[in-house]
Amino acid sequence: MIGKSKIALLGAALGAAAMFAAPAQAQDFNFSGKQIKLTIGFGFGGTYGQYSRLFAEHLKTQIPGNPNIIVDSRPGAGGLLATNYAARAMPADGLNYLVPPDSAVVVQLMRPKKAKFDMSKFTWIGSANQTNVILVVRSDTGVKKWEDLRNISVPMGSTGLASTSSIMPGLVNNMLGTKMKIVTGYKGSSKTGLSVEQGETRGSAFNWLFWKSKYENWFQGDTPYARAILQLGHVKDPELPNVPMMSDIVDPKYKPVLKFIGSLGLIGRGLAAPPGTPEGAIKVMQTAWEKMMKDPAFIADANKRKLRVIPTDAATIQKVVNEAITNSSPEVVKQASMLAYEGAAKH
Repeated sequence: MIGKSKIALLGAALGAAAMFAAPAQAQDFNFSGKQIKLTIGFGFGGTYGQYSRLFAEHLKTQIPGNPNIIVDSRPGAGGLLATNYAARAMPADGLNYLVPPDSAVVVQLMRPKKAKFDMSKFTWIGSANQTNVILVVRSDTGVKKWEDLRNISVPMGSTGLASTSSIMPGLVNNMLGTKMKIVTGYKGSSKTGLSVEQGETRGSAFNWLFWKSKYENWFQGDTPYARAILQLGHVKDPELPNVPMMSDIVDPKYKPVLKFIGSLGLIGRGLAAPPGTPEGAIKVMQTAWEKMMKDPAFIADANKRKLRVIPTDAATIQKVVNEAITNSSPEVVKQASMLAYEGAAKH
């Protein structure tokens, strides 16, 4: 039998161990003196770059230890290169995070040979904005409504086949019988927009925030420089009540495909941790993210930069992503891939 004195000593030892363990559990992950890197798959001029730099400036103030945060740009293939890097080579040390392309889940399913990642294995930190994809065409093309694209061939700029700038025009061509020519290879939405402005291309398809923040004057006046022709998403953007939704005008047989692809709007502009990231770091980052989304200084700075803040918490995004990957029928995915890519992209 164990004597009372030994039991007392054992209890004291266990109590001391618990006392010393508690601070480590509460602290979770120590960011003091560390540097966090946010990786984007596009250039700095577009909304991925704009949001990422906004995150870098404000997120560090919400993280205990006030770490330095930098943004790393790895453009290519519509964000595919950076996402593949994040899944296969990014250090899972709690100090490296990805700003995922909004098309990541859709592309994972539609282009499995190119997408070397599984977004369900990433852990979401949160999202700051969700938005529809808007098809925009210069007015000097003669296009005033989507039906005109059936008779007028317009070159559309694209950052790559994994980007909404390829996916949406491809869908419109194949679902509505239009004749857009997709020109891929631009390094980010900003350079694609510049190609539209300079006449190399005559339109493209990005989220409305990009178009508004970079080229708001294009859409003003009685004779606008460019027009928003169609939007892709679940519900209309409140700022574009007169721009038709694809889901309202296509043949009903295509609606399951549009519902599947429309899920990309929720991902928006956010942050995700690569597979294997320590749970302690993730908890600290998620808490800091939620605080940042409510911080008046963050919201004011976003408004100053003409960036919308429509936040979605980590759990909601994780659920939507996992369900899209698990529950999307192979038939719908195959049809979506065919409609987005087959005969649509022109190099």
